[in-house]
Amino acid sequence: MAKKKTAKKTSSAVPKKVVKRKTSKQPLKKEVSEKKTTRKTAATMVKKVETVVEKKKNIVLTADKMVGKKIPKFELMNSQKEIISNKNFQGKKIILYFYPKDNTPGCTLEGQQFARMHREFVKLNCEIYGVSKDSVEAHDKFKCKYNFPFDLLSDESGVLCEAFDVIKEKNMYGKKFMGIERSTFIIDESGNIVREYRKISLAGHAEFILEEVKSLTV
Repeated sequence: MAKKKTAKKTSSAVPKKVVKRKTSKQPLKKEVSEKKTTRKTAATMVKKVETVVEKKKNIVLTADKMVGKKIPKFELMNSQKEIISNKNFQGKKIILYFYPKDNTPGCTLEGQQFARMHREFVKLNCEIYGVSKDSVEAHDKFKCKYNFPFDLLSDESGVLCEAFDVIKEKNMYGKKFMGIERSTFIIDESGNIVREYRKISLAGHAEFILEEVKSLTV
């Protein structure tokens, strides 16, 4: 007997059309906007953290070798060749900052910071004096060049630097030498040293010192 041929069954089902769903573009724009906002917020937070870190640097590097002591007696000449002594400090708060050398980048920046904040210090009955071992003539040129509104005292013999213990061993390019360690002291109206800061970080230093003076006035 001959085998019956079986017909192949063909599917009569019509293939379903795949319908693509339209997605709204609005959420994407919102997502991008949210990312931008997040980045701005993150950048703001980083700046705030950096500011706090810089302030902490100034606080951490505070020493107490001189705090509580009377300012030593001294007589130094300013850039106008006038004699300034510890007697000139009576009845006022004093910022006495020691710096390595006139016309160097770091010392210029420090002087400019205090110059910008000078009026704020004056409002608090506070005067600023910069001290280095440069000559009176060098101080005069430095002060005039940058229009500093405060006195620079010449301590060529290093008497005041020694009294405040700011002469330290330094190392530059493998060469060791003795020089002034950047330091700032706050002195009250009675001539007492109430704050001292050594190995200071320049970033925001003048602003930090101003806040410290304000805290003493409260």
